[in-house]
Amino acid sequence: MPGRTYFYRPCPTCGRSVRIRVDYLGKLLICQHCRGQFVASDESLGAPIPSEGVSNLPLMDRAEKLLESAERMRSASSGGTA
Repeated sequence: MPGRTYFYRPCPTCGRSVRIRVDYLGKLLICQHCRGQFVASDESLGAPIPSEGVSNLPLMDRAEKLLESAERMRSASSGGTA
């Protein structure tokens, strides 16, 4: 398996470190921690590829969006009843 190289970057939704294979650069990924979606980019290579507008929000706004998303998923999995 030579040639498999990884890099780390923070998830733009939850901020936790995500290990990404260089093979996935430019592809849409899902964070294993929060299920947030973002495009794989390595900021050390140049300008980052912006994810779907989430990365520019202040931390508390990102946290609120994450909580709303979790609540929607919880409602959907319980058949819409709380």
